[in-house]
Amino acid sequence: MSVIVLEDVWKRFRIPHVRRPSVLDQIAGALSLFEAQRYNYEELWALKGVSFELEKGQSLGIIGPNGSGKSTLLKLMTGVMRLDKGRVTTNGSTTAILELGIGFHEDLTVKENALIYGVVMGIPRREMKGKTETILDFAELTRFRDAKLRTLSSGMRVRLALSIAVQIEADIFLVDEALAVGDLKFQEKCLNKFRDFKKQGRTIVLVSHNLELVRTFCEQTLYLLNGETRAFGASDEVTQEYMSDVREGKLKSHSN
Repeated sequence: MSVIVLEDVWKRFRIPHVRRPSVLDQIAGALSLFEAQRYNYEELWALKGVSFELEKGQSLGIIGPNGSGKSTLLKLMTGVMRLDKGRVTTNGSTTAILELGIGFHEDLTVKENALIYGVVMGIPRREMKGKTETILDFAELTRFRDAKLRTLSSGMRVRLALSIAVQIEADIFLVDEALAVGDLKFQEKCLNKFRDFKKQGRTIVLVSHNLELVRTFCEQTLYLLNGETRAFGASDEVTQEYMSDVREGKLKSHSN
């Protein structure tokens, strides 16, 4: 059963550029109190005709250099962005782990932030109350439960946000570089959690620049280049093709 289907997906952005005014424009502006800003627009197609299917329980890695459309594709799959052409279909509950920590409040305690963030992420309040201690333990922040969030380091905040996110009961997880945060010990703990999700038959889509992680964790990989599908298939083969392009100088960058 296909749980994610993308059919000929296109996404366009319009990039504004301020048009340099002529002498007549400057004179006209000087004679009026307000002048509307003049722009020229450049069209950028971030995604061009991307298609693939993903079966239940499979994991997909999405790789490519900066600006290749990886995060844009993930946002289209979550519904955060609207596509310009094509179709995205998901079958099952979906949660996105994109920008961790948005919604935290500096003057609330760690425990209070965990409760509120969990509710924002879609966990029912009553259920969230029962999960709070588990979340704090997973994040290794139990001793800081009553501390104000502003006293935590950035790494501790990310641990808290990710610990909440992995408590969500969803069929599909869309993850944008979140498994690269924190120290190595915490990264491995999170990976083990996602390995458990795979055993439970959940589907995971992972955007990452860590090719070894993608190769070992994901059965299939999508390699995007300039918004187009450069390769799609078994992770071993696709990651090798990506590294071959890097060695041959076909890519400007292969890191964020």
